[in-house]
Amino acid sequence: METISDNALMMKVKNGDIDKMGLLYERYNRQLFRFIFNMTRQKELSEDMVQNIFLRMLKYPDGFMGFGEFKTWMYHIARNAVYDHFRKVKRTPAHYDLTNLEEHIEGDQKSDTLLEKEQEFKTLETAMDKLSEENRELLILCRFQELKYHEIAKILNTTEGAIKVRVHRALNQLKTNYLRIEN
Repeated sequence: METISDNALMMKVKNGDIDKMGLLYERYNRQLFRFIFNMTRQKELSEDMVQNIFLRMLKYPDGFMGFGEFKTWMYHIARNAVYDHFRKVKRTPAHYDLTNLEEHIEGDQKSDTLLEKEQEFKTLETAMDKLSEENRELLILCRFQELKYHEIAKILNTTEGAIKVRVHRALNQLKTNYLRIEN
């Protein structure tokens, strides 16, 4: 059995077959949740925003023209939803809170390895917090969401070359931040 492409499914939704949105939801809800959670660090808000984004796509399917990738269109809507939310609450995205890491306990004490990992995560969290909003978003899309440079370029309406340069600079800034904190 052949899998129907995302674009074909969205075109069916656009033509009135709204049940196909369920398939797109199954394909992308976790990925979209991870993106939003990495931007907001709020579980319940991220879950609500995923639902709202899919409702928005269902309500306004004419925004999808069919000649670009569905995933790019979806991330564009998600980005706008995140920034709309932050404008409403007048705060910036991504205060990283990694306190919900699973605790592995050996006896009554955490292992040294886990403590080291937690410290590395906290240092990375602080380094990410020090990045500009744009650089943080780029690294989330590129490294956490594992999008290709050309996909990010379409989402951000720029060239692939510009994305490569910006990601390289963001990684360098993250490394600088991390090393400053670590010392």
